Amino acid sequence: MRILVVNVNTTRSMTEAIGARAREIASPGTTVVALTPAFGAESVEGNYESYLAAVAVMETVRAYAEPFDAVVQAGYGEHGREGLQELLDVPVVDITEAAASTAMFLGRSYSVVTTLDRTVPLIEDRLLVAGLHTRCASVRASGLGVLDLDRDPDAAVRAVVDEAERAVRDDRAEVIVLGCGGMSGLDAAVRARVDVPVVDGVTAAITVAEGLVRQGLRTSKVRTFAPPRSKSFVDWPPARRDGSGVRTTR
Repeated sequence: MRILVVNVNTTRSMTEAIGARAREIASPGTTVVALTPAFGAESVEGNYESYLAAVAVMETVRAYAEPFDAVVQAGYGEHGREGLQELLDVPVVDITEAAASTAMFLGRSYSVVTTLDRTVPLIEDRLLVAGLHTRCASVRASGLGVLDLDRDPDAAVRAVVDEAERAVRDDRAEVIVLGCGGMSGLDAAVRARVDVPVVDGVTAAITVAEGLVRQGLRTSKVRTFAPPRSKSFVDWPPARRDGSGVRTTR
């Protein structure tokens, strides 16, 4: 089985960390290929960057030349999963939905701890669209930017723990979800400080993707995620200054 794990930003060190975490949890025989988009923002922290990331992720996957069995979109609350499902018939798993649905097996309510406060509405909206909002006790911001997670993991753990403790105490959350792909791998440290289950989105998504592939399940094509209709596109994909098209960075 080969699973593509696509970072939504262009920070290679974050792609490497996400890929390493995915390989740790993947079953023997599963190959994880971590991809960085060829264009986009160094971190995704708002609607403009999220929509741009959606296009970048789709084009990165489209440009990948070898066979694969599933795709994990490794950005919490980001757009684009629906477009990937139109383009592909293999399972497409977004870490937002994988983490929230996993949390619902572990407790009656869950809280998401994310990065900046401006990302909270985006995550709330994505959970609403996915039908996962009714058991979400809260979405809390740690105050850290995405790149801060990469620079100082110890400070990130402290900030996440502070909000996780408030979520359990004040919002009555029974499970904590790490609401950023850049938080992947922090779950054990947070769990040691907060006495509830802590769900890492990348870990959850890899597990879900493997399960779908093993069951022989694929994306339904009868309606919502039918392949895009054949038509002409004006100046797409855009050319770089050297005249080359958009290519993935492996």
